[in-house]
Amino acid sequence: MAIMEKAAPATRWRRPTSVLLSIVVLLAVWWALAAAEIWDPIFLPSPGRVWDAFVYSVSEHNGTPGYQGYYLWEHLWASLWRILRGLFWAIVFGVPLGVVLATVAPIRAVIEPYVDFLRALPPLAYFSLLIIWFGIEDSSKIWLLFIASFPPITLATLAGVRRIPGEYLESARSLGAGRLQLVLHTVLPSAVPDVLTGIRIAMGFAWTTIVAAETSNGIPGIGGLAWATKKELLTDVAIVCVITIGLTALALDAVLRLVERVLVPWSGRQP
Repeated sequence: MAIMEKAAPATRWRRPTSVLLSIVVLLAVWWALAAAEIWDPIFLPSPGRVWDAFVYSVSEHNGTPGYQGYYLWEHLWASLWRILRGLFWAIVFGVPLGVVLATVAPIRAVIEPYVDFLRALPPLAYFSLLIIWFGIEDSSKIWLLFIASFPPITLATLAGVRRIPGEYLESARSLGAGRLQLVLHTVLPSAVPDVLTGIRIAMGFAWTTIVAAETSNGIPGIGGLAWATKKELLTDVAIVCVITIGLTALALDAVLRLVERVLVPWSGRQP
């Protein structure tokens, strides 16, 4: 045990070094391939060219900011705000529905197949319908992100509630807990780890959906900017968008991991 306790800090210290080393290797390989000009710069721009595109995206030029009239952070915030709203409503409806599906078998038999059906649909399959129903403004995009996020949260909550040991519920009932008290003080706290896992998965789905959501009237938006680059073959700008989306998604996932460690330290999950 002592050996394991001594080894753990060393492992934690090695992680940042390993990540930094992998980034350096990636940049070196990328730079070497670009310098060798194996492919046209349109297909593989150099790291320096991508950096210049990033600098351009956060600068003002002849009175016009960045690309498409917005700074990069304005594009990012527009997308993030859409994602947060879609995810918020997915949590509001998905968590209660997951509890109901787990505790009421007849409702689960009727509703769960529809949740599975939504989970299996690719976003572009129904985005046209959402545009017809809600227009090309933010409403259709938020609905799309909601539908992408809703199933994983619902199903994760359902799984978490069904995994609660029966003796926990019986103990709460024996202490006089009513149905509402049972849900609030036993069911939901026990299911929190699975709910948070569902939210993390849903956040990932939302980020993979944002480009599809912003293909129509998506400016400002980081997905809309990435989509717009295809018209002028701005590969360097597209890479800036991809890196920005990836780093933001990782940062948000780290926040959710931190929330998980704070709320459910007993879950035993490793950071």
